[in-house]
Amino acid sequence: MTQAAEAARNVIMTVDDDPGVSRAVARDLRRRYGASYRIVRAESGESALDALRELKLRGDLVAVILADYRMPRMNGIEFLEQALDIHPGARRVLLTAYADTGAAIDAINVVDLDHYLLKPWDPPEEKLYPVLDDLLEAWRCSDYRPVPSTKVVGHRWSARSSDVREFLARNQVPYRWYSSDEPEGRRLLAAAGEDGRRLPVVITPDGTPLVEPEAVDLAAHVGLATAPEADFYDLVVIGGGPAGLGAAVYGASEGLRTVLVERSATGGQAGQSSRIENYLGFPDGVSGGQLTDRARRQATRFGAEILTAREVTGLEVNGGARVVRFSDGSEIAAHSVILATGVSYRQLAAPGCEELNGCGVYYGSALTEAAACQGQDVYIVGGANSAGQAAMYLARFAKSVTLLVRGPDLAASMSYYLIQQIEQAPNISVRCGAVVEGAHGDGHLERLTVRDTSGGASELVDAQWLFVFIGAAPLTDWLDGTVLRDERGFILAGPDLTADGRPPADWELDRPPYHLETNVPGVFVAGDARAESAKRVASAVGEGAMAVMLVHRYLEQS
Repeated sequence: MTQAAEAARNVIMTVDDDPGVSRAVARDLRRRYGASYRIVRAESGESALDALRELKLRGDLVAVILADYRMPRMNGIEFLEQALDIHPGARRVLLTAYADTGAAIDAINVVDLDHYLLKPWDPPEEKLYPVLDDLLEAWRCSDYRPVPSTKVVGHRWSARSSDVREFLARNQVPYRWYSSDEPEGRRLLAAAGEDGRRLPVVITPDGTPLVEPEAVDLAAHVGLATAPEADFYDLVVIGGGPAGLGAAVYGASEGLRTVLVERSATGGQAGQSSRIENYLGFPDGVSGGQLTDRARRQATRFGAEILTAREVTGLEVNGGARVVRFSDGSEIAAHSVILATGVSYRQLAAPGCEELNGCGVYYGSALTEAAACQGQDVYIVGGANSAGQAAMYLARFAKSVTLLVRGPDLAASMSYYLIQQIEQAPNISVRCGAVVEGAHGDGHLERLTVRDTSGGASELVDAQWLFVFIGAAPLTDWLDGTVLRDERGFILAGPDLTADGRPPADWELDRPPYHLETNVPGVFVAGDARAESAKRVASAVGEGAMAVMLVHRYLEQS
């Protein structure tokens, strides 16, 4: 933010019930400070408090408040006492007549009054400006500086608060977190007119409060695109993981009018990874968030549209068009579609886990929760790379990290380099042949029941954090009846459709399906959603690029 923009957000407020005096005060203030501060005038304590709440929500800062002592319904001291709860950093000045100096002196203790001024103060150069100059200088040296970012007020053990933080973080939206049981969080809730029973409350940079917002509303208010710019495209990419982002980059860069549709946040499971160390070209490793951010910016630079928080519920063929339907009933169409829907983590079936989801039990790395694990014991369920990467990251904060692995060792599912790192980490331990049988807690996770699969013995352990990585299921149910899938829900394509040497039963073209083409001509699949895919970031990106090449071939022959 430039100095000029920052100054424009700083406010001096004057409150006086006499309109003539109020205008005179504001006139004197503007003459001296108007170039550097916005002067806000109110003629009652109630209207001034409304203005202060609005300024609070917008992230504007109030430097000084000047309030008249004798106001009806709410005197200056009562007003300043409430103003202190909204803008505790503002310097407070009481305007009094000579007869009220005793009340002004008492107010020094009641509302931590910084100064009182006798009316009239003519000339202001001698009686007003020197006082305000000192107060403004003291305020500028304080810690109360503008915070124009999105604000999230929530509770540590609120599942919805956790979801909103993850959504913003994964979509690269800067935000500040405020706990609802801390003073600043309570002030923001009061400014938004909320009592904290409904959380989270998200306050956008323009001051709009959103109470328990759904993803699509939140996306629209924080600057993420949710509505397509056109009705028809050359290519619709469904899914914003590595495969989808790769397809969007190559599709847009090669001249196809491309739109990528993502139901939550770009990056997919890879975007949640704390560190990817075996991706080509990054010898020192790269976080999933960094890789996702670069890919997203690269796709938009080439002209691809990216729609966030839009759930696709249907795919239809209408002549040469492939129609994509959204959950709200709207639709877009294209010559071709690439399915890059990826997979989602399977849910832990143990009793208590569903009730504590987001309240100590998390699926995926949930990087926004890592700092809160400082000095505590963390448990991770899973033995593949995603679990290992999460263990290494969380070990930087936690007192201890315990990997609970169902199998006999890590070698069957985890890369060798990660196994070595885990063995060398002093605060990471691995318990093989161990499963979670239950999660317990009142409102948040407090204990786990862990069973030894070899001996059958169970143990109750204290735990406030459980991160689950137990395999993944494809997000393809919405394709039922349109696109062929295997018994696990993964999409069949290319050679898998012609295993017996014949094309699918409903295939009408005189050529076999291309390598990544489904049983619907012009509809391709890339990445983890494809049957027998490699389940690696590099292969997913490569398949996204290859799918675009096949889209070109399809369009040339259509």
